[in-house]
Amino acid sequence: MITNTYNWQIQAEEYFVQENYFQASKLYEQAIAIEPNTISYYWHLGLILLLQGQEAEAQMTWMLPMTEADEEQLQIWTNELFQVLQIEAERREHLSEYSIAWLVRQHIREINPSEINNLLHILLLSLKLEKFEDIEDLREWGLIKFLNEQQSTNISAELLIQVLKEFLSNVPLHPINLNLAEACLPYFPDAYQSFDLLLTSALKIGHTLLQPVLASSLLELHLRLEPKNVEILRHLATFYQDARNYSQGIETARLCYSLSEGLADKIFALHLLLRGLMSAGGYWQEICTTCQELEAVCQQFIQAQPIALEEARILRLLSPSFAIPHIKDAPVEFRAIHNKVAEIFNNDIQALAQSQGKNYVRQIVQPRTYKSKKLRIGYISYALRNHSVGWLARWLFQHHNRDKFDIHTYFVNYKLVNDYLQDWYLTQAGQAHILGMSGLEIADQIYQDEIDILIDLDSITLDVTSEVMALKPAPIQVTWLGWDASGIPAIDYFIADPYVLPNDAQDYYTEKIWRLPQTYIAVDGFEVGVPTLRRDDLDIPIDAVVYLSAQRGYKRHPETIKWQMQIIKEVPNSYFLIKGPAEEETIKRFFYQIAQEEGVDCSRLRFLPQVHSESVHRANLGIADIVLDTFPYNGATTTLETLWMGIPLVTRVGEQFAARNSYTMMMNAGITEGIAWTDEEYIEWGVRLGKDEALRQQVALKLKASRQTAPLWNGKQFTREMEKAYEQMWQRYIEKK
Repeated sequence: MITNTYNWQIQAEEYFVQENYFQASKLYEQAIAIEPNTISYYWHLGLILLLQGQEAEAQMTWMLPMTEADEEQLQIWTNELFQVLQIEAERREHLSEYSIAWLVRQHIREINPSEINNLLHILLLSLKLEKFEDIEDLREWGLIKFLNEQQSTNISAELLIQVLKEFLSNVPLHPINLNLAEACLPYFPDAYQSFDLLLTSALKIGHTLLQPVLASSLLELHLRLEPKNVEILRHLATFYQDARNYSQGIETARLCYSLSEGLADKIFALHLLLRGLMSAGGYWQEICTTCQELEAVCQQFIQAQPIALEEARILRLLSPSFAIPHIKDAPVEFRAIHNKVAEIFNNDIQALAQSQGKNYVRQIVQPRTYKSKKLRIGYISYALRNHSVGWLARWLFQHHNRDKFDIHTYFVNYKLVNDYLQDWYLTQAGQAHILGMSGLEIADQIYQDEIDILIDLDSITLDVTSEVMALKPAPIQVTWLGWDASGIPAIDYFIADPYVLPNDAQDYYTEKIWRLPQTYIAVDGFEVGVPTLRRDDLDIPIDAVVYLSAQRGYKRHPETIKWQMQIIKEVPNSYFLIKGPAEEETIKRFFYQIAQEEGVDCSRLRFLPQVHSESVHRANLGIADIVLDTFPYNGATTTLETLWMGIPLVTRVGEQFAARNSYTMMMNAGITEGIAWTDEEYIEWGVRLGKDEALRQQVALKLKASRQTAPLWNGKQFTREMEKAYEQMWQRYIEKK
């Protein structure tokens, strides 16, 4: 029974905090009976009823005094109730009792639907509680409208930016995000906060979630605040190109180059420009001049050493080299420049690690203790998924002898997408490590796992992998499959075979070339789907000779296309199918111009659309009688697929690794028909195979028979040869200790 107003309120508060709602509500009910005109009692009693799950009773309690209020009193009392509920919501949030806080804030929203800070709190709580139906109601709430209309009101900018950050982190692909980010722009206290949040989110969305269009849209928003932010422009150019918006990607890269000042920044901007031009295809003159400019700036960079660079600029030094072998076959000249840049990269990365107290030197115990120990083999890659490396490396993982080798796999920038090949690798990876994009963290993990031999499957195609290799977290480090050798001094070996590198290659490679006895790659085969291409759909006669080239725009070299057109011209009733991602109109103009120069009717050319299934792509290769390879950068996966499908191939052999892939694959399939050592031989083989149907059938039969006999199709034998190489590498290592 209430006898003292002061004491009963203290007692009621204690009951409330102790969640003894029954006793607290009895006290408030008695207080209302004694002082029915003290309105605050109704607010507290209603809150207690709400927390007991009696929402209807709580609302009736709050409404009871409201029915007799005039307009002025109603506003005052509404504000009082709002404050009572607000205090309780904040208390529950502080206690991490998010469900209760969410419930209270929902009732605040009923009292004042336009209180924007409360809406923001509800969104944060909904994300924590995974109540995504609230997020779907965003448009009904009018949040974006409120933000756009109330830029001068009491919106908490800190709270708003926290909501945007949580949205981009937890539901990055939600359709409201772009509008929400745009509405938040005026509330950022400075441009750097926008830069940090939007760029971090765009990198995840564009690279990890593979949504470059949304990523580029986010970065475009930041450009409104800083139109000349070079870092934003770099990533924006990449996302445009990844989304196959080549014209914008090229223009953005040009702008990036014009704004770049340091030599390292100029090197990377030229890389971005080449990346766009070559992906689009058809910009040959600008590709050549840009390539010359890149080599000149690289030479200036080498001569200007030492140059102090922070980590981000160091990481960008190697990937620009990727373009040059697509343009010319000059490995001695190319590697003279690239190896020096790789050495600078290696030294700078190691110095950076040492400045942070990192030391990855392992104390190897006496060799005899390794006699009974499994060798620990680590594979590191971002491409163990629906990617050429993913398709080709799987047989090694499948056939590994787990009794002799302890396998660890390091998935760099693991893709948060549905990818059955990536899922397959997780089951075959031994110990799988799902990792992000921090080179030091990845190197720490490899070092802690005490990996004996670390195999790099990415080479220079991913900067983070290059950083890890330069840190030398394993005593023996090897590059295989992903590209040519990276030239990083911390890498000991480069896996090759008798054919894929010429005999004198060791003269210009910093890594020791380890030649496997037969082939540097083997697969047990490929899945083949149902074809979607027919000759009659393409308006090609049934008796025509069909040539095909299926490569990215990167590999389209005008000199090779001239040879291909000369072949088409010489073979009556022949057609040429061109397939591969590129800027459609530009690549068509490119081919049409060369065709006209060589006297070939453009009606004999067909441009094929992309298909989304690898197995259907392989089935569609069967429409071709002959496949014409690219030069100076051959096919690799496409060559293997062509040979597996039993289709004759014409390839031109060069000096560099990229110009000898098809050569080694054909040799290891037991086929020499179609291997050309000169430009003239390439044309001769193309014409001969086109005119001689019996020869084509003979090659097709040999390829079909090779499936049971050839080293190229024996993944198990190849795996044993790789394992033997690992054991020999380790033996050499411990003998030197």
